[in-house]
Amino acid sequence: MNMAGLIEQERYTCAIGALQTVVAIPRAVPILHSGPGCGVMIKGFFERSSGYAGGETAPCTNFSEKEVVFGGTDRLRNIIKNTYKVLDTDLQVVVTGCTAGIVGDDVASVTDEFLFEEDRPIVHVETSGFKSNNYVSHSAVVNAIIDQYVSRFEEENPSRSEKNLVNVIASIPYQDQFWKGNLKEYKRLLEGLGLKVNILFGPHSGGVKEWQTIPKANFNVFVSPWYGEPIVKNLQRRYGQPYFKFGYLPVGANETTKFLNGVVDFALEQGAEIDEKKARKFIEEEEKAYYEELDNLATFLLEFRYGLPSYVHILHDAGYVVGLTKFLLHETGLVPKEQFIVDNVPKKYQEQIEADIKATSDKREIPVYFDPDAGAMQDVIRGLEHKGRGLILGSGWDKELAAEINADFLSIACPTPYRIVMTTNYVGYTGGLRVIEDIYNTALATYK
Repeated sequence: MNMAGLIEQERYTCAIGALQTVVAIPRAVPILHSGPGCGVMIKGFFERSSGYAGGETAPCTNFSEKEVVFGGTDRLRNIIKNTYKVLDTDLQVVVTGCTAGIVGDDVASVTDEFLFEEDRPIVHVETSGFKSNNYVSHSAVVNAIIDQYVSRFEEENPSRSEKNLVNVIASIPYQDQFWKGNLKEYKRLLEGLGLKVNILFGPHSGGVKEWQTIPKANFNVFVSPWYGEPIVKNLQRRYGQPYFKFGYLPVGANETTKFLNGVVDFALEQGAEIDEKKARKFIEEEEKAYYEELDNLATFLLEFRYGLPSYVHILHDAGYVVGLTKFLLHETGLVPKEQFIVDNVPKKYQEQIEADIKATSDKREIPVYFDPDAGAMQDVIRGLEHKGRGLILGSGWDKELAAEINADFLSIACPTPYRIVMTTNYVGYTGGLRVIEDIYNTALATYK
């Protein structure tokens, strides 16, 4: 980071970016109590992220100088009323921008009018951009929905009443560009163990009806190094639900098998009524199918061994950096060199993340940098000695860097103007195979 304290190429958004958390819930709508530029900025950063009622569809109070002077609660009240007339939705979530936060509008009193007087499903959450980023505010939005909406259905959904039901707290919608595919794959894998799964977001969730059943879950499956932790802590306090934590993305056979076996052990400890023999058999069969595909790759790897990347730098959030570092070293032979974690990880989590990366290899040190200044991290890479053919895994902003150092490039992080991702997953056994496909197809595309 430079002496002026400026950050170049911040690869996340301010707190109001968590409006995408709402967009990812089927038939939910974010209502922006903010200036007109906030929604445009978020849509521009994530691209292709409109969902059911996001992007230009998302209602906004268009906070102006008048509201700065006199407050914007009347304008918010009117926007909410008109939203009900125009949009057919199951849940409304009011998110606030910087101006509303500075003025101090009493948003709760406005939403309470609709909640208690009209029995509308509406939630409010403070997301002033100057207070945090969207990695943090994602948890704030989810917890607001749990505390203000899900709590209304607790009587008909008693705490921990379904022994085999779990809530998955993992990918942040849109910030993780593979979130749809990843959540779908978590659901498939966990159901293969005999569990019933709430994934909460995306087309394979049950929308707000699924959210209402959150209290019934026996436990939660938490896949993250740090972001999302306030959610599982809140669920633990509120409903007594313990959680199984896996601190990075399980990619490929080694880590997916470790993840699933860990879930099976934890589920049995919590009294889940699953058939352990069938669950372990499912893991074995998934692993077998994965290695069969790797066997088929052997001839290609032998033939092209001198024309493929030999080392890799990753610029991403901690979950991806750790997960892909382990996968690439052990299951593709790509040597992870310096790795760059750019999601502004709080200090208290960095030691464990470093330990996870260190545990990847007892023969090779893998240097890791924690810095949200991705521009400065690019300069670090430029200053390194580069031998052999390299690979850069990062955002679209790293494409030119890869060209500078004559490395291959694969866009796997936001922002990503050079790639369209729809339902692709990078987690699990199938996710590992997709990563291999993407890396080697990128390398082969350079052949003339």
